[in-house]
Amino acid sequence: MHQRYSNRFRAGFTLLEILLVLVLVSLASVAVISTLPTSAKDESKIQAKSLYQRLLLINEEAMLSGRDYGLRVDEKKSAYYLMTLETEGWKKLNIDQIPYETKLEDSVVIALSLSGSTWDDDRLFKPGGLFDDDLHVDLFEKKKLPPPQIFIVSSGEVTPFTVSIYPQRGDEEQDAWKVIAKENGQIVLLAPGESLDES
Repeated sequence: MHQRYSNRFRAGFTLLEILLVLVLVSLASVAVISTLPTSAKDESKIQAKSLYQRLLLINEEAMLSGRDYGLRVDEKKSAYYLMTLETEGWKKLNIDQIPYETKLEDSVVIALSLSGSTWDDDRLFKPGGLFDDDLHVDLFEKKKLPPPQIFIVSSGEVTPFTVSIYPQRGDEEQDAWKVIAKENGQIVLLAPGESLDES
């Protein structure tokens, strides 16, 4: 009788085995969920936070190294570019783990707005805007990088700007994550619906 009872008891699963199976199932679920495409709202948040963190690092690096950096936003390509100023001109950023070019998903829009009257003149950033480049073809390379619209300089100053990242089917005012550089050079990240007064 005792022998039959113990055989029947061994035929079931122990609590440890059940817990092990649950852990494995939950790990598999997490792995599958993490490979699913993120929504446009999630992508906007991820990209805005990434840009914010990169700009903070570059701002700190500028002050520590005494070098100047720049950011160029290409709204049509939905991309942004990070650069460093060398003696021969603007070059691709060469800092570990911070890429020169970041292309956003098609479902996400990036928009740049420069603050302050000094930065409103687009001619500052367009080849041939203030100077005739044809006069200086021999002096410059043909494949020269377009200059940045935003400057992050070693003195701690940053061109005042707002970069908005939001879903393509969303509204910039209501749905955008915003990376903002204030007049004092402070860089802040605002969630949708937040204003500078609240931060």
